[in-house]
Amino acid sequence: MTAPLMDLMFLKGRTHSAWLDKPMEEALLRKAYELAKMGPTSANCCPMRIVFVKSVEAKAKLKPCLSEGNVDKTMAAPVTAIIGYDLEFYNQLSKLFPHTDARSWFVGKPSLIQDTAFRNGSLQGAYFMLAARALGLDCGPMSGFDNAAVDRAFFAGTPFRSNFLCNLGYGDSSRLFPRAPRLTFDEVCKIL
Repeated sequence: MTAPLMDLMFLKGRTHSAWLDKPMEEALLRKAYELAKMGPTSANCCPMRIVFVKSVEAKAKLKPCLSEGNVDKTMAAPVTAIIGYDLEFYNQLSKLFPHTDARSWFVGKPSLIQDTAFRNGSLQGAYFMLAARALGLDCGPMSGFDNAAVDRAFFAGTPFRSNFLCNLGYGDSSRLFPRAPRLTFDEVCKIL
């Protein structure tokens, strides 16, 4: 990975809350997904599901689900991705992990299904944000919303559940807060 790309994805990439009034091509969402889907998941289970909230009608449906502090920035964002996960992901395993009967590992095991879908869907959501950044988009991930309300509004009648939201577009860098500190390697890591 080249240094400018690492800078874009990690060092200069920031969580945005203010957005420029700049059109965003829908093709970028497709490209970001095409990149993100290549990231690893356990048994290639690929449980992430995304709804891109873009239209005025869809934004109106999302608005009452948001915590008060997230309403303005989400309504101003060109797109909000609802990053979710499929609790029936294992039904795709014959396609995604065809060399063994991986579906049988999950059938009738709800806590294993939940843990696997949530963990791997979270990984894929992170891959998606990094892919979006690599394509020049800014991200504003958040968890300040009513998951049950989002699930009723956008995933009713499906086995999908919301995990987190991510506003997407071109951020207004002039309105960023100073970068918050991070923990050091020694505070977090141990090599045995």
